[in-house]
Amino acid sequence: MLEIFYKDKGQLTVTSEIEALETLGYDDVLWIDLTSPTGEEKRATEEFLDTTLQSRAQAEEIESSSRYSESETAIFINTDFLIPGPDDYLMEAVSFILCEGIIVSIRHVPLKSLTDIQRRLLVNYRTMPTGYHILVRILENRVDLDADMIELMSKEIAMFSKRVGHGGQMGEDFILDINQLQENTMVVRENIVDKQRMVSNVLKSDKFPRDVYNKLDVLVRDINSLIKHVNFSFERLEYLQNTVLGLINLEQNRIMKIFTFVSLLFMPPTVITGIYGMNVNLPIMGGMVDFAIIMVIMMFSVITVTILFRRKRML
Repeated sequence: MLEIFYKDKGQLTVTSEIEALETLGYDDVLWIDLTSPTGEEKRATEEFLDTTLQSRAQAEEIESSSRYSESETAIFINTDFLIPGPDDYLMEAVSFILCEGIIVSIRHVPLKSLTDIQRRLLVNYRTMPTGYHILVRILENRVDLDADMIELMSKEIAMFSKRVGHGGQMGEDFILDINQLQENTMVVRENIVDKQRMVSNVLKSDKFPRDVYNKLDVLVRDINSLIKHVNFSFERLEYLQNTVLGLINLEQNRIMKIFTFVSLLFMPPTVITGIYGMNVNLPIMGGMVDFAIIMVIMMFSVITVTILFRRKRML
């Protein structure tokens, strides 16, 4: 799918017709948005800009040279956008090409960050007069969405902490939930660090208009604060996980302590019954009185073991 945002008689218009590129000039077009583009759409865009679009494989590479590069006429940027799911977060590779003041975006799924900016662009494109301004606005919107996701994760961590503090049920599922939240936190941090590296490269470039650098400086500060927040959240999760594991170990130790005490408690009576269960002549083996004496000795041994355990604070 191809969408071309271009200026027409003082208004911004959008079209999906590939043929429009044959009649439009560089000064007319602001944004070419490609979503899962066909070969024909990619070729038409490449011919219009006289450059080569990047493939999905190139967009997913992690080398610094593949994430950001410049030529004499174009800037190539590859980054990942987070897509929150019911359990985990996914990262979708997105490519941006800036050429002659035009921005080209290549993606394969709908992205709220781009949809929001397109809506604002249609309302008033003069706030984003070039593709450079559009890119900065997309990054600002993306960082805001990342901040919202970090805030939701912080609330979820707080709920887990409250559950632990109130003595809620903590088992294997609870530990797995914490582990999944840790994985999501690491994915978010990786994504934000990627944005930090990309914005740092943009700040080093001399191709962007001067008026966007102040916004980029603010964006860098926002990204740095998000990284600190994510690191703190990850530390909270590690502490929470250690606390849960410690409480589970204490509960298991308590159970083992009870079993050990019961075993030791009945050990003396077991010895006594074992002795008097032998088929040999033993003392006091006459009648009911002797049976009562043996029972008293067994009860005395149980009480003695219990008292000893309590004095040594083992109960």
